[in-house]
Amino acid sequence: MSSEARELVVRTRSAESAVILSATGEVDIVSAPKLSAAVDEALATDSALLVVDLTEVGFFGSAGLSVLVGALEAISDRRLKVVASPQVRRPIEVTGLDDLLDVYDSLEEALAE
Repeated sequence: MSSEARELVVRTRSAESAVILSATGEVDIVSAPKLSAAVDEALATDSALLVVDLTEVGFFGSAGLSVLVGALEAISDRRLKVVASPQVRRPIEVTGLDDLLDVYDSLEEALAE
């Protein structure tokens, strides 16, 4: 696999009272700081909801889990929702983070609730 296929690309957009952060690629020890910086930037807004869309992420390592835990701790009164591909959902479930996070299968589902 080429490095371009694995490179993490993070895009942020607003929708109503939510900030949607969409990631494409792989989240590992090298790319997690990029995701973390995007999460921090999104949290700096006054949006009531942060949706982290990871449906286009093919690999999600422990560094990515740490980013989600950090976001959960920083979000305080605002809500955090995670949209997960099967590759992302598995480590979230194995570690028990799904007990703390609101995890959805699609962006539409996350925004509808």
